[in-house]
Amino acid sequence: MFSDSLEILDGVRLNFNEESLFLLNMTLAFVMFGVALELKTDRFKKVFTNPKSGIIGVAAQFLILPILTLALVLIINPSPSIALGMILVAACPGGNISNFMTSLAKGNTELSVSLTAVADFSALIMTPLNFAFWGGIYASIYSKGSGLIIPIEINPLEMFKTMFILLGIPLTIGMLFSYKFPKITSKIVKPIKIASIVIFGSYVVGALALNWEHFLEYVHLVFLIVLIHNAMALTTGFSLAKLFKLRQNNIRTITIETGIQNSGLALVLIFNPNLFNGNGGMAFIAALWGIWHILSGLGIAAIWSRKPLK
Repeated sequence: MFSDSLEILDGVRLNFNEESLFLLNMTLAFVMFGVALELKTDRFKKVFTNPKSGIIGVAAQFLILPILTLALVLIINPSPSIALGMILVAACPGGNISNFMTSLAKGNTELSVSLTAVADFSALIMTPLNFAFWGGIYASIYSKGSGLIIPIEINPLEMFKTMFILLGIPLTIGMLFSYKFPKITSKIVKPIKIASIVIFGSYVVGALALNWEHFLEYVHLVFLIVLIHNAMALTTGFSLAKLFKLRQNNIRTITIETGIQNSGLALVLIFNPNLFNGNGGMAFIAALWGIWHILSGLGIAAIWSRKPLK
């Protein structure tokens, strides 16, 4: 019954024109440029000079979370668009606000920034690869079980092209700008970070307003799924770090890095007309993730901020 209700979202297309998509692309590119201004080569070195925490953090994001997401999808058996939306979010790199949350939680901020740097560049390959691989497995299982073909095409090459434009170019330009103009960078990095958060937040609010009727009509169908999925992501990071007996500040860091996903990137991919063309189920998953993971992440960070490190 619940799955039947979710299938309604497979055919929903949200109000999003070419101008809106272009603005979203530019907004995300600006955000990634701001992130790159703080990325130095030593950030990448620190992941390899402290390999245990770095490897566990990357593995939690790009290996364990996608595997567990596929398992969750097979257990709850949602409609195809919801399932692929969950797999896409899990395939994305960590969200950039995780650095602030880690600092608030008394985690290892250096590790958080280093993982962000590695994740953002790794996502150029790992996001299309993970989505194509795990999404392909889901599509095969779904088709065998129902006898139906999933009405969503998985195109990793087109996804890679989009990822390169949205992540590769602004990250490279930002790092080169920071290297060539360190004094200017030190003055503009904080205003750009604040501006990027405000601009992206305003954009999300505007997009939500344009689709408010759709939101009110369908939000109840996916909210519980997003809540469970996000809780699983946070638990994945925490459990893996705990299992390998990392220091407490690193456990907090990897928990947050795994539970905060770049759902803005997922939305850009979903609204790409050559990929998913604004599929309603996928868009609702990514949009609600963008709202809920901020609330859950800040909640956990606030609790940990009151607890001293052992």
